[in-house]
Amino acid sequence: MKKSILAALAAMALVSCGESGLTLSGLDPKDFETEADGKATGLYVLKNNAGMEVCVTNFGGRIVSVMVPDRNGEMKDVVLGFDNIADYMNIESDFGATIGRYANRICKGKITVDGVEYQLPVNNFGHCLHGGPKGFQYRIFDVDSVSTNSIVLSYFSADGEEGFPGNFECTVAMTLTEDNAIDIRYRATTDKATVVNMTNHSYFNLAGDPATDNSDWILTVDADSFTPVDSTFMTTGEILPVEGTPMDFRSPARIGDHINADYEQLKNGNGIDHNWVLNHAGDITAPAATLVCPETGIRLDVFTTEPGIQVYCGNFLDGTITGKHGQAYGFRTAVCLETQKYPDTPNKKDWPSAELRPGETYCSHCIFKFSVEE
Repeated sequence: MKKSILAALAAMALVSCGESGLTLSGLDPKDFETEADGKATGLYVLKNNAGMEVCVTNFGGRIVSVMVPDRNGEMKDVVLGFDNIADYMNIESDFGATIGRYANRICKGKITVDGVEYQLPVNNFGHCLHGGPKGFQYRIFDVDSVSTNSIVLSYFSADGEEGFPGNFECTVAMTLTEDNAIDIRYRATTDKATVVNMTNHSYFNLAGDPATDNSDWILTVDADSFTPVDSTFMTTGEILPVEGTPMDFRSPARIGDHINADYEQLKNGNGIDHNWVLNHAGDITAPAATLVCPETGIRLDVFTTEPGIQVYCGNFLDGTITGKHGQAYGFRTAVCLETQKYPDTPNKKDWPSAELRPGETYCSHCIFKFSVEE
């Protein structure tokens, strides 16, 4: 996209900020302006008539902040992230990112497509995680369009990028709806058979306070089964029932009552970091998962057309990363709810396919719906 167009879009983002030039979440759009790989970055502010605000940067297609009201009407920023582009570029993280080409792990970084084996980079316990060390979360997306409440980002991933086959073109459309939902739609095409699994990796802290961990939050997952992992966080290929295990969140349950149980899967995952097999796969009208913070009353319902959802409870946050407004992000101060194909699906032929072929269009739909419980 031409620099002049990007500059105009950045100006639109600035216009939507308050008189101080800051966003409702206290971000300065100027702190997100830079250029890398021949592309400009910026901060784009989405608002609805209910007063909700979502800030997005085209670096990694990331959600930077989400301002929603609590039960007292006080606005809270409910996602972790950084308040400047330099930290996003220099500190390894997935905060708020669009993940691709393949979210989650691929065993030993190996895939076979149409009889050809491809070696992907290994960047996590000997496996390929989230598209490799320079997946989409570290790429600069083009801004195709932006309005008061929506943005469309696009990215072209060349054949062989991070080892994946096919010239791959994708778009990510984010819309802030009037009922306080972030509607995310992914679309992609390829000129060679490949694999795809895109998601958003927002770290939700519904307390609006990174000093608060997730132990008191209430989680519900509409799944009778999950995919267990080994000690390297790789799926074993099994699908096990949640019945009688700490992985059973079919009824609302306090995270802290489950996550520290003496259970092999929780030890393997360093806590909760697993894929659940959704009961209503493909049904965008049925909540896949619900997260509630009793303290603030803020509720998040997640809807998806995908067959699975990865629930990750921030088990690797350790206080060494300082985020927005100088706040350190400590152990289990967030929950990620990543809608997805199952991990390592390309090597598990009985699982729902992640292949994308020429002439086909990959489509995935996710909704993060916010409300308040009294």
